[in-house]
Amino acid sequence: MAGGGCVNGRKRLRGGGDGPRGAAKRSRRGEGAEEKPSRLSAALFGEDCEISHEQVYELLNPGTACVGSHSPTQPSWCRIYHQSHLAGVVVIVLHEMSQLHFYKFYLQFKHLRRVFRHRFILPPSSANFLANLYGNEANLSPQNTARDSTFTSSQYATNSSDLQRDPIIQKYGEEKRGLTRYTLTLEELKKNDYPMKGSRGCEGYMYTGCDQQRTDSSPLFGLDCEMCLTAKGNEVTRVSLVDAQGRCLLSELVKPESPVVNYRTRFSGITRKLLLPVKTKLADIQTRLKQMLPHDAVLVGHSLNADLQALQMIHPSVIDTSLLFARNEGRRFKLKFLAKAVLGKEIQCEQKIGHDPTEDARAALELAQFFIEQGPAKVAELNLEMVLTTERLTEMSPNKSALQLQQNTVQREQNGPPQLSRSCFLDCLQKTGQKPLLLGRQEPDSSGVCQGNLSSSNKQILQQALKDVPLSTFSIVQFSLAPEHVAPHLLAGICEKVRVKLTDMLTIYAGPFDESFCLKTVKKEFGRCGPIHSLTVLTETYQPYVCIQYEVLEAAQLAVESLNGAEVAGSCIKVQRPVTGTMLDCDVLIKELELDIENEGVIYVAGLKKSLTETDLQEEFSQLKDLQALFLPRDLQSGKHRNCCFLKFLKPESAVDALQVINQWAVTGSRLRSRKALAPGHLQRWIWQMEHSNEKQRGDILRVEKEQEANFEQELRKKLKKLDQRIRKLYRRLQNNTLCVVLFPGVNRALKAEQQILPRTSCSWFELEPSAETICVADGPDYQG
Repeated sequence: MAGGGCVNGRKRLRGGGDGPRGAAKRSRRGEGAEEKPSRLSAALFGEDCEISHEQVYELLNPGTACVGSHSPTQPSWCRIYHQSHLAGVVVIVLHEMSQLHFYKFYLQFKHLRRVFRHRFILPPSSANFLANLYGNEANLSPQNTARDSTFTSSQYATNSSDLQRDPIIQKYGEEKRGLTRYTLTLEELKKNDYPMKGSRGCEGYMYTGCDQQRTDSSPLFGLDCEMCLTAKGNEVTRVSLVDAQGRCLLSELVKPESPVVNYRTRFSGITRKLLLPVKTKLADIQTRLKQMLPHDAVLVGHSLNADLQALQMIHPSVIDTSLLFARNEGRRFKLKFLAKAVLGKEIQCEQKIGHDPTEDARAALELAQFFIEQGPAKVAELNLEMVLTTERLTEMSPNKSALQLQQNTVQREQNGPPQLSRSCFLDCLQKTGQKPLLLGRQEPDSSGVCQGNLSSSNKQILQQALKDVPLSTFSIVQFSLAPEHVAPHLLAGICEKVRVKLTDMLTIYAGPFDESFCLKTVKKEFGRCGPIHSLTVLTETYQPYVCIQYEVLEAAQLAVESLNGAEVAGSCIKVQRPVTGTMLDCDVLIKELELDIENEGVIYVAGLKKSLTETDLQEEFSQLKDLQALFLPRDLQSGKHRNCCFLKFLKPESAVDALQVINQWAVTGSRLRSRKALAPGHLQRWIWQMEHSNEKQRGDILRVEKEQEANFEQELRKKLKKLDQRIRKLYRRLQNNTLCVVLFPGVNRALKAEQQILPRTSCSWFELEPSAETICVADGPDYQG
């Protein structure tokens, strides 16, 4: 876990803001002159909060966080406003700590959770991550300062294990293959709701008859449809087909069978006036497509399942570009983004009314052709996740004109990827004439990983840091847990306690019900609060009760708040969480989660129709003021959307207003229910990992004396509380406009046995992979004394 942020520059009543450099700045700019505060912004939300080690290097690069420079380089994945005003950079490393510690002892970390606004997840660290960050004695020697210290992002991916972790490489390997390698298998067709012969709901669908065996020379055809919402559901209103050369073979308007409820003109481009003279029916289009497609045709499209469902046609061989450019955990890139990032083409422009299906079909076709021609390795080197993050951040920047964005694009094309520092940062800082500070140094072992005891105690390190850090432009301060606090079998016990507590927080009991109550009605009513993991009827009681376990924490809390005392299935029921020792502080924890600065401006909305897409929801919530981002969780096994989403707003007050609006909709008959967010979307990933962990190994590892375990946990709680207080003291002494980063490097590098027990995942909420790091980013010392 890690954290970083820019100080907000507000006046402080005490601390180190009036250090020597601060006085010098005032004398140069005039006494009383106020400079604009630096701040960090990152448009990452939901499951997109994962960043790479490369991006951390880039953020801390001397060329990026160049103190005192008037023309520093901006990071590609985030933005530092008023970057030239940066007074310093402080990296705090908490050795042997992971997110397991942060979320198990969440209430003890008062400072970290109340101040550090941005938190990101990193993949499991390589042996050289920390060593490259601050190097060893050899790195700092004068004879090594002349080394080449830059490399491109593509070189980084090729020369590191990051390329092997890329979901595209994991799915297809690095070797270039023919098109048949990328057509969906029967299992993938079924999993992604493609219409298939004999499938439920596909009765009466027309089969294209293209059942000839495919080869790598089979012809590709791009297909795209636009749909309107009718009384029957989504019906096709426009169809386009292009051949492998991009020539348009078919572009037709289609008259829906049922009355149109919503033309969705903003996306479809369809209007009542446009459809009025149309006589073409769906059956006509089906017949024409069947006649036009050769028997070995391969259809290409983006989320092509929706188009084929709307066309009511079955085709056995497809390439789906939303799945071809693979991402982690069922997420997908949008076609518009892929066209711009991969092909350099602008489609679905805001100036146009609605999407052009011919343009979209051609873009999907060219994307598939690019992937096949270049191969998975070249596509993975594009680092699309970083490009997406950069694009989102650019959209957030109100100060960049279209001309500036165009100039930046041209510059990127000419100069290639940004140059990133690979060697130790202290080495690079010495080259730029800045004096780095390293406190709490650990000795690296033969692998380059820092192990062993610190040369000084945490208390001594803090005392030295309070004096020296405010005087340095770049500082690395290292704290560490004692060896007895990283025992694998005891940490696994804490892991199990977190799992049990989280499960209890997601579980509610409802009842009593009448003997003849309708379970379907109960499931429907409680399902409106959010996705249900399991529902069980309890018969041990005099009257039946129902045990419901949700998939997201907000759903369970919403059920407790809205259905306790309500009449459900003909009974006035009570809704409560299980009463166990782990749940005694549940109300306190829920309240603190609501106040967590990371959840500020984020609300949870449940009761959505599962058929709604992200685009549909953006249109539905478009009237909400200052809506910044939308996150729609997916089922981690099927990849399907759940019936809930998270909305992030630019201002906290806008989130409060949105809650009132949505709740008012509920009064007028809407199915939607809403409340403040309690946790990011990564919580769902954590739950899934915990449910699929090895039960036998978990049972074996937990055979620890209860007294030993209790003493260990009590001592660790005190230790972590002190660490939080030390970070707070140091943080309050920082000058204004100081970038502060906190790293939780994890423990698995030293404790290999623990890898067999704790689930491996890369999410940032309740993450139990101890070798993963997370970055927390704060807006700086945030208090008035």
